[in-house]
Amino acid sequence: MDTSSTCAVGRVQTDALYGFVQHRESKSMKWRTAPMPDLGARRDMDRRELLASVSIFSSLSDSELDLLIMATTTKRLEEKEILFRKGDPGNQLYGIISGALKVMVTGADGKDVIFTLLGPGEIIGEIAVLDNEERSATAVAVEPTHLLMLHRRELIPFLESHPHAAIGLAGVLATMVRRLSDRAEDRQTMPLPGRIAKRLLALGKKHGKSPVVGGPVEVRLPQQDLADLVGTTRESVNKQLRAWSDEGIVETGRGRVRLKDPAALEAIVDAVDL
Repeated sequence: MDTSSTCAVGRVQTDALYGFVQHRESKSMKWRTAPMPDLGARRDMDRRELLASVSIFSSLSDSELDLLIMATTTKRLEEKEILFRKGDPGNQLYGIISGALKVMVTGADGKDVIFTLLGPGEIIGEIAVLDNEERSATAVAVEPTHLLMLHRRELIPFLESHPHAAIGLAGVLATMVRRLSDRAEDRQTMPLPGRIAKRLLALGKKHGKSPVVGGPVEVRLPQQDLADLVGTTRESVNKQLRAWSDEGIVETGRGRVRLKDPAALEAIVDAVDL
């Protein structure tokens, strides 16, 4: 990945979000914006709001966010587009503005194993940025996704001079470790129906969308991905979903599961926890 533009103060990448137009002027390679009144101020305000929507920056003041504005750039991914691969240099931290990413590795058998799904307000790439090592997993867009990018050379000095931001990042890492621990415990102690129900409820809360206002929440996720998340086979997930579909608990379709009766799913999880 070419990250040379991430800290170029005064240079702006093409991005429809801010309405900028780039003009190359002969051999000088200078750049200028289209003549729009107060565009710079509006751009900074928009980017400040985007920064504040990312978890680790949400507690920063406007003046602190202003320090980061010129160091950030944005990136858009199409569905199934790869953000980075395992083994890539880990120079950038990403905050998800909209969309979703799945984080995964490829096993020795060639099959993908999904660790987690991340959505708006969450960050990705923090491990490699902090330890300055290679990416530990591959990140792929589940749907069209909009990201904020911050290079390590700007992030580390900022964290050093703003301890509360560093504490916020530490909290994100602690939450990640706790989730991985909980999931490992579930795989060892919770029967498969409980694991599937628990994961569907979590995905519905975090990523679910309702096609109809006030209607059931729908989780858009292939059954193979759901199987990877709960540690089983696609066939086992399909069998359980068909049983729940017959009971009116869920409704399945191509790459989606509609949660028609979340209370029933919660009861399945609660029965396992007793």
